[in-house]
Amino acid sequence: MTVSSLLLRVSIVLLLLGLIVGIGMASHQDFTYAPAHAHLNLIGGVLMFLAGLYYRVVPQAGVGVLAKTQATLHIIGAVFFPIGIAAVLTNPHFEFLAIIGSLIVLAAIGLFAFIIFRTSASA
Repeated sequence: MTVSSLLLRVSIVLLLLGLIVGIGMASHQDFTYAPAHAHLNLIGGVLMFLAGLYYRVVPQAGVGVLAKTQATLHIIGAVFFPIGIAAVLTNPHFEFLAIIGSLIVLAAIGLFAFIIFRTSASA
């Protein structure tokens, strides 16, 4: 499976999960976890989908260890960061989980920026 296909597939699953969480919050009129829901949709749904599209439009960007590393970090961060945010909302002592998740996402997006600058001139 290509990096593009992987990111597109995982992103749509995470977006569906984010929508289900949002509907669940709305049905209970309890929006405590809205920040986690928003980050799941944005990082897991939108940003990951855009990365998958970039790799589809610029196929040479999706080849090699850098793209695989970026995709792996993005998937881990897109899951871990919202979980960390939800944990903090439940108990502030879990702040370290959100921090670790945010740093994983930062690494993924930083690596993606490097990949874009390296490959966009040839697109």
